[in-house]
Parts: sequence; structure tokens; C-alpha cells
Amino acid sequence: MTDRADVKTRLFGLIDQYNKKGVEVGEETRFAQDLEWDSLTVLDFVAEVEDEFDILITMNQQAEIEKVGQLIDAVVEMAE
Repeated sequence: MTDRADVKTRLFGLIDQYNKKGVEVGEETRFAQDLEWDSLTVLDFVAEVEDEFDILITMNQQAEIEKVGQLIDAVVEMAE
């Protein structure tokens, strides 16, 4: 079982690498609107997340995940 707090900490660390605007990140932070990530940044970030947690995030899943909290929950579910 993957600990949600651990996933959150690790994801925040990954997000920080791509947070060029220094936006304060929380679970309600939106990737496209708040962090202003373009599609290439999203693809790079998703690859990092997949490597970090040894999971595969499908394009359909990516399209449904808009907020950091949604990603945390998805990773916890996939990593179990």
C-alpha cells in the first residue's frame, strides 16, 4: 500500500522542478491554468512521475487529471 502523504511529498518535489513561475502549489493547483504548463511540459512531467512511481498513466487519465490532488489520488491508486 502506498502512503498518500509520501506520494504527495514526492510529487511536490517533481512539480517543483517544473514550477518555473514559482507558483505556490497545493492540492487545488491546476496544471494548465495555475502552473501554465504547455503540452510538452506536461509530457515531460508525466514521464518523470511514471519513472518515479513505476506506473503508466494513459492519455485518457492525463486528460481527466486537472489538479494536483487528483494526480496524488491517481498515483496512490495505480501504485497499489
